[in-house]
Amino acid sequence: MRWLPVCLLLLLSACAQQPPKDDSLYRDLGALPGITRIVEGMLLNIARDARIVERFRRVDIQRLRSKLIEQFCVEAGGPCTYTGDSMAESHKGQKVSRSDFNALVEDLIKAMDAEGIAVPVQNRLIARLAAMRGEVIEH
Repeated sequence: MRWLPVCLLLLLSACAQQPPKDDSLYRDLGALPGITRIVEGMLLNIARDARIVERFRRVDIQRLRSKLIEQFCVEAGGPCTYTGDSMAESHKGQKVSRSDFNALVEDLIKAMDAEGIAVPVQNRLIARLAAMRGEVIEH
């Protein structure tokens, strides 16, 4: 089952990572247009996901879209700059559970699947993002 390796990866990847040394992941994701489609697809999936949609009811979705695109671009080694708050600050007081976090990851994976992103490439992005898990959950 494909979810098991992803869940294990998220559990094991708690330490901060250095920025990517090259832009291969950025290119493999389709550069900025591809990352934009992935983020937009993920947000649409969240909007249809009864498990977590309520967490986003009061969120400025346009701002969230913009910051996620920046963040994914940076994490993938692209030429972007992240201008948002830290993950800890953004999620402070929200009490995001492990199941909330995992639902969001599933929605991200669905978006990458829809874009035809190969599983090894998906896993590389998820590994980069998983380093932030501890800053998001239950703050």
